[in-house]
Amino acid sequence: MARAFIHERTGVSPAERQRTDLSAKNFAILFFLAAIWGASFLFMRISTPVIGPYVTSELRVLLAALALYIFSIFIKKRPNLLVKWKQFMILGAINAAIPFTLISAAELHINASLAAILNATTPLFTALVAWGWLRERIDWKKLSGLVSGLLGVVILVGWSPIELDKPLLYSIIFSLLAALSYAFGGIYASKYFQGEKPLDMAIGQQFGASIVLLPFAIATVPSSMPGMDVILSILGLSIVCTSFAYLLYFELINNVGAEKTLNVTLLVPIFGVVWGAAFLHEAIHATTLIGLAIILLSVILVTKKGTGSRRVKAAGD
Repeated sequence: MARAFIHERTGVSPAERQRTDLSAKNFAILFFLAAIWGASFLFMRISTPVIGPYVTSELRVLLAALALYIFSIFIKKRPNLLVKWKQFMILGAINAAIPFTLISAAELHINASLAAILNATTPLFTALVAWGWLRERIDWKKLSGLVSGLLGVVILVGWSPIELDKPLLYSIIFSLLAALSYAFGGIYASKYFQGEKPLDMAIGQQFGASIVLLPFAIATVPSSMPGMDVILSILGLSIVCTSFAYLLYFELINNVGAEKTLNVTLLVPIFGVVWGAAFLHEAIHATTLIGLAIILLSVILVTKKGTGSRRVKAAGD
């Protein structure tokens, strides 16, 4: 899931206060967005074992970039990507190419449910990166959130009935590194893309990621044509879970503001677990639910608005 952008605020503007009403329509969009981003882990789990992490990630970002670019032409808001092409390359690498590939590689050995839950640790890593990079203060609520998040991961992994062998351990590390990469990507976006149009950022990020991934994808192109299930998964991953999801994300930002939109972070892993169980018949263990609950609690503590303090917030897959 794609984590799309970081929103840095010193306060909430009057205009944003007027957009914080989570109506029935916006609530439905929020759930739909979470369901779509949760499905991305399902699609990666289907496609990666067949065509590999690099090709899966390359097709995801390239098709998404093309779809968004065509959309920008249709609405007559075509972006000028050459002005900040270097920044888009960096953003595409750390906020898409690296985390997408790491999650895809992890899902060679772990199920979609576990990958989705581990990805929910992104706000926890964001708090740590903001502390180290932006000197963001960590108060007792954030600290307790970080500690409980670590506890949730330990319960999720250490008490799981699944045998903790080397491939599984590496996959868990890959998933957590992907969350860390999202955190760096979001902070980078907040520092170097102030005032940039969100649609331009989405298109530039995906094109940048596609360039970074291209040589790796070419080197690992499968020798045979994948089946229809993989093709449909790639289309769902790129067009639905990336292109269309970004448009929903922007719609929510415009309608209710960043604060309310952040709630999607809490819903994505829930849908990841549901889709994994429904379509891949993944088992849901008690430790899965306990670990998920503790991690989501830690996210609430870390992202809870602090009085009078600057905060950094993440949203998206």
